[in-house]
Amino acid sequence: MASDEAELAEPSREVADLIRAGVETVLNAPPEWIADMNHAAMHPAGMERVLVDADLREVALRINEGNLNHWARSNLADPGARVSVNLNEETIGFVRDLVRRGFDAGALDSFRTAQNTAWRLWMQICFGLTSDARLLRELLEVTSVSIATFIDDTVAELTHQIDVARAELAGDNHAQRRAAVALILEGAPIAPARADLALRYSIEGPQSAMVISGDAGLAPDDLEAACEAIMVASGVGRRLTVLAGASELWVWLPTDRLVVDAALAAHPHVRVTAGSPGAGREGFRRSHFEALEGQQLLTRLGSTARFAAYDDLALLAAMTRDLTRLDAFVAHTLGDLASADRGLHESVRMWFACQCNASAAAARLYTHRNTVVRHVARAQELLPRPLETNAVAVAAALEALRWRE
Repeated sequence: MASDEAELAEPSREVADLIRAGVETVLNAPPEWIADMNHAAMHPAGMERVLVDADLREVALRINEGNLNHWARSNLADPGARVSVNLNEETIGFVRDLVRRGFDAGALDSFRTAQNTAWRLWMQICFGLTSDARLLRELLEVTSVSIATFIDDTVAELTHQIDVARAELAGDNHAQRRAAVALILEGAPIAPARADLALRYSIEGPQSAMVISGDAGLAPDDLEAACEAIMVASGVGRRLTVLAGASELWVWLPTDRLVVDAALAAHPHVRVTAGSPGAGREGFRRSHFEALEGQQLLTRLGSTARFAAYDDLALLAAMTRDLTRLDAFVAHTLGDLASADRGLHESVRMWFACQCNASAAAARLYTHRNTVVRHVARAQELLPRPLETNAVAVAAALEALRWRE
């Protein structure tokens, strides 16, 4: 906790009443205020990994809103008094999750950025409460110290919790393994023999990396079970696993042939992205970064896909720096085809994948050749421009639409 030396002056009765009136407004804040706070909290440098993790982001936003309400309710009961740190099991679990992912106390900068936004919104409230310059000055002085002290105390306590979590994880095999993996991913010149000893896994030979995650509330054992199923289907007997969070595993398998779709049939709440296979240290690194990029891409797109290989996402990754422009490209290229039945999209997409061979596409889709021919003809009717003059763009747009659904 922060030192008790901070001086919080007791407000006058008039200002205490103004504080109570102001925090009533905070407790009934419009959605756009909360959105501003959340945006500020999630956008300091280094918070990108939280942004792309839906589960972690949801917890972070709940903590942010909980702190705002905690400060407001405390000031409703005792205006201007020191507000206790809003520490609970969810916050402690969140801190431990951050430490497992390699974050340090710098992640707490999000509280400072949220504080700046909160203060700007609070000043708007204050200027609407009174036009008396003397009362307004006292109101701003008392509450600025209250907010700053609350944030200082919160950051100090969470810094302590980070230290505790680090100490707890110091003897944890997952933490040690993650530290060794981090060195390799950063390109450190760690000797293969030393890496093998630290990881109990060889980074030589074929390497295929996966990011395995689950729906909110999914037990870690379910992720492990899905991983084991993929190992069996892929015909490998060993793996390297790093616990990246409460609901996320980073996995490497010593193979260049992953079998994932069939293995996930019994695990409907698990999601997997896989990097393209590689070899040796560089293959280990590249495959992992591709798996991460694939996961982040599907999150940005709002995709419901349960499995995606980076080789299937590479074109889309190059097209999606700006989702607004991507959607405009899809609408412009496909016209009425964009809103057609999904089965029609899949038939035409597979027809392209099979080099415009209807028989081959039908075999891949387990349907009749005539169905594919009919679907392609219908697509040509719906397209705003003749298919033969715009085939590459249509194929790319259908690929984008596949992952947007």
